[in-house]
Amino acid sequence: MRKIGKYANLWVKLTANSFMAVLSSRFGAMLFLTGKTLRFVFFLVFLLTLFTQTQFLASYSSLQMIFFFLTYTFIDTVTQLLFREVYRFRSMVVSGDFDLVLIKPISPLFRALVGGADPLDLVMLIPYVGALVYVAMQLGVTWPGVVLYGILLINAFVIATGFHIFVLSLAILTTEIDHTVMIYRDLTSMGRVPVDIYREPLKTIITFAIPVGVMMTFPAKALMGILSPGFVVVSCILGTVFLMSSFRMWRYSLSRYASASS
Repeated sequence: MRKIGKYANLWVKLTANSFMAVLSSRFGAMLFLTGKTLRFVFFLVFLLTLFTQTQFLASYSSLQMIFFFLTYTFIDTVTQLLFREVYRFRSMVVSGDFDLVLIKPISPLFRALVGGADPLDLVMLIPYVGALVYVAMQLGVTWPGVVLYGILLINAFVIATGFHIFVLSLAILTTEIDHTVMIYRDLTSMGRVPVDIYREPLKTIITFAIPVGVMMTFPAKALMGILSPGFVVVSCILGTVFLMSSFRMWRYSLSRYASASS
């Protein structure tokens, strides 16, 4: 318990430093927020325009499709908020600053993974959560659906954590991270709409082999009451296995790490 408190206190301090660094440039922060808002609005407009031509898409109504998109946006924003430090990890490895992290009495994975949250993503969460709650209420959800939605959201964050640990591991092995992060973001962006719209075998691949569907689609389907209990269990098992595999990959990458000074 003391160890958890120690890391929680450390995360607060690192996050405060990150917040001050980001907010030191107000103009850049405004551009970032504007860009995020425009991207969100443009895709929402695209969905609404699409439904002017048809009432249903892969058996989903326009309101359900919007909820899928909002769920994806919420998960994506929270993971960027928590794991923004991953995007800066390559420079730490190349410059040799990671050597200093390794000799400190803290977990190097903790420092590399959650060493600096992004306050701008925190700002964007406020309207996203409001829209998510509003649309969920319009869908007429039930308490069992809300509980399953919460469980699968946690599972989605577990899978996202695993993805980012894999990215960090590859950064140590190859000193490359930018393209890997972009590949991850491109893959997860396929979850802006339910994976049911994709044809086989792509649907199965991005649902279970690359668990984008489990991350982005399953939580929303559970809240709507159209996901079987068996898939909920399989999703949680898959999330646990995926995270454990990422830990093993991280330990292997550390064993292969060559110091910048060596």
